Amino acid sequence: MTQEQQTPQNTSDFTPYYSQKNGAIYLGDSLKLLTFLEDSSINLILTSPPFALTRKKEYGNESAEKYIEWFLPFAYEFKRVLADNGSFVLDLGGAYLPGSPVRSIYQYELLVRLCKEVGFFLAQEFYHYNPARLPTPAEWVTIRRIRVKDSVNVVWWLSKTPYPKADNRKILKPYSQSMKQLLKNGYKAKIRPSGHDISDKFQKDNKGAIPPNLLEIANTESNSVYLRRCKAAGIKPHPARFPQSFAEFFIKFLTDEGDLVLDSFAGSNTTGFVAEILQRRWISFEINEDYIIGSRYRFEDL
Repeated sequence: MTQEQQTPQNTSDFTPYYSQKNGAIYLGDSLKLLTFLEDSSINLILTSPPFALTRKKEYGNESAEKYIEWFLPFAYEFKRVLADNGSFVLDLGGAYLPGSPVRSIYQYELLVRLCKEVGFFLAQEFYHYNPARLPTPAEWVTIRRIRVKDSVNVVWWLSKTPYPKADNRKILKPYSQSMKQLLKNGYKAKIRPSGHDISDKFQKDNKGAIPPNLLEIANTESNSVYLRRCKAAGIKPHPARFPQSFAEFFIKFLTDEGDLVLDSFAGSNTTGFVAEILQRRWISFEINEDYIIGSRYRFEDL
């Protein structure tokens, strides 16, 4: 059950809003809350901050022009608190320039400064493909029909060193039917037309396929326990939740049980919930009290 704590009136009172067996969430400005964390104490930072959007959203977001300068102070704190073998996974959506069917490049400008200025390494880029995303912006996609719908977020996997902790054996996918047939019937080693030398090691059963860096995860949550309980309590749910399987992928891939996971823009606290289930310790920060109140409903059945 949720263990209620006194709501902090300011960030000098570093008291959880609520806690679970493996972690806790805190109400307040995450840039200030980060100062309470020890150097090199976090194994994984997994977060999706408010994106740079043309129109302001209720959860708060900066324009593309101001976004990088707004975000960099967080980035310096992230690097300070991240363990040497830790990872920083940043999920960012794209944006069009105001009044124009031309895309902002703020995500790429931010990446360059995170690496060149803050000192992170780009371990790998990922792309989160949501096939269920609506066709927006309507002006360019459904009215003038001069663009296709935007269904991909970029995800930057960053690290303090070139060798962060990672193990893709923890996130293997089921083999395809053709691979299952290959393992059953065998494969003759040969050089493919592309020039790749496919040796006999290719038919070794590794208990699953290594996933690609394109994550196809539909965000179709419409009748979850979280949403039903928010509705019953009259609490407005967070409007931009990422799927549980997104958090699960990176937590499994980049951490071990007992490691410490941080989400500094927690929203509905998907990261904390998944970390709790996977036996990772976790810390979440959120500035909107209503979102924290709603996030408690994720944990009621644990």
